[in-house]
Amino acid sequence: MSKRILIVLTSHDDLGGERPTGFYVSEAAHPWEVFRKAGYQVDVASVAGGEAPQDGFDADDPVQREFVETFDLSATARVADLDPAAYDAVFYAGGHGTMWDFPSDPGVARAGREVYENGGVVAAVCHGPAALVDLTLSDGSHLVAGKRVAGFTNAEEAAVGLTEVVPFLLADRLAAAGATHVPGPDFQPQVVVDGRLATGQNPQSAGALAEEVVTLLGR
Repeated sequence: MSKRILIVLTSHDDLGGERPTGFYVSEAAHPWEVFRKAGYQVDVASVAGGEAPQDGFDADDPVQREFVETFDLSATARVADLDPAAYDAVFYAGGHGTMWDFPSDPGVARAGREVYENGGVVAAVCHGPAALVDLTLSDGSHLVAGKRVAGFTNAEEAAVGLTEVVPFLLADRLAAAGATHVPGPDFQPQVVVDGRLATGQNPQSAGALAEEVVTLLGR
């Protein structure tokens, strides 16, 4: 039976009053392409359901164009309404919007917790690891505690001029949850796999991260 993967998107569209934001399209589209080529079924959901706001869309990228044409991003399912038991992996796409709604949403946390505890893979890229900062397992421990992770770095946040705009610094919050944040060079691919947890640092890491998820699911 084909593996089934859930890609979770933010529903938050306001970058601290600076400009619109949302999910970073390449961070969902390029993993989707990898999963599709591997023969997996892919579903897309968002925190609130309905419109999934987009950021960083590159109309010159055929993969991004095909992604937004394939999925109705104006009417996404609400992640809390889905059954995590149906999925072999959950993939949290990034985009700055995730920093506002991923950490506090019970549906986001439930998807990761139940997929992980059912023996599946949890993956997150760029700001997508915001889903992990408060995600606890059934025993109350943080999923990331004692694990090596990647995620958008403090240096990268400073480089894009948003250190004072985001509600927290992702690398710091991951560390506070007990993770070891492993930074790579700014805006270069960096993927970290620790057991069934796979994380990527930035948009440049999305495709390579998806390839690692395929590897994990094939074991």
